[in-house]
Amino acid sequence: DVLVAKGARRVFAFASHGLLSGPGNDRIANSKLEECVILNTIPSTPQRAANEKLVELSVAPLLAQTIFNIHAKRSISALFK
Repeated sequence: DVLVAKGARRVFAFASHGLLSGPGNDRIANSKLEECVILNTIPSTPQRAANEKLVELSVAPLLAQTIFNIHAKRSISALFK
């Protein structure tokens, strides 16, 4: 809300884990955030799935490529460049 009050036209949030405890989910749903992007590193909940502002991205492609690189004795750090 503060960012919008200070002139931001759009506000996004990003998190590696969508662990929304207590009123976290409701706070995001009722906030000025346009989207909150999280990774699917923990199981989703029905409440989280119902929140239209939450966008969940899969880590599966990155994990698959990491496993492949380890097996093929290739660099893992190259995945993050």
